[in-house]
Amino acid sequence: MTSWPPADPTDASTITEHRDELVAAVRDHAGRLAYQLARLEGGDYGDWSTDGEHGEWTVKYEGGDLDYLKYAPDSGSDVYVVSTKRDPEPEALATALRDYDALVDGFAEYVDSVSGVLDDVSTDFPGVASTDTVVAERDRVLDRVREVCDRIAAELRRYEGGDYGTFTARVDGTRWELKWDQDGASYLRVNGSNGVYVLSQYSPPSADDLREYAPQFHGFVDAYNAEVESLESDLATIEL
Repeated sequence: MTSWPPADPTDASTITEHRDELVAAVRDHAGRLAYQLARLEGGDYGDWSTDGEHGEWTVKYEGGDLDYLKYAPDSGSDVYVVSTKRDPEPEALATALRDYDALVDGFAEYVDSVSGVLDDVSTDFPGVASTDTVVAERDRVLDRVREVCDRIAAELRRYEGGDYGTFTARVDGTRWELKWDQDGASYLRVNGSNGVYVLSQYSPPSADDLREYAPQFHGFVDAYNAEVESLESDLATIEL
């Protein structure tokens, strides 16, 4: 019959400490490799693999830091030499580290393979065309559109009263909406909430959009004038 308590289990602290030292050293070394890999690849995250003598190494990085270092032996289970989950078993770690030089050599060969690949790439690029003329013409047209819209906004404010309002009209089946406030025209929009802002408090329309809708703006002004004439005609029939 076994006596109680039984003998103390063998102390594994020495093995564990040595394992932790090895993992820390690999984490530091492979971390520098991951940083260089991230710089070379030009991304915040990714992975890279190379074949060793007895398995495949995979370096995964994120934000320039080592995410994990995995060794997949030709036979047996994958070994996560460095990871955020748990440290490897000592025997698995030993198996992987016997092939660690292959990882370092593989990365050096990879760097050599891309060294000089940009040497014959010319930086004599064509000149960049100026948009000054296009922008000046757009601003000229928009300034006139805003001037007219501010005038319409002032007239609407006089007639309707209040500090803000809208005027809508259809021009050849296209819906136009002018929103105004006490400062003048707030925006001029075509084709509803998902349409094009011909006038806006934020940014001007593209030159293509302005070229499409500027000619139709005449019809919008005509629609406003027709609305005023209709109101004058209605009021003229009122007898007191």
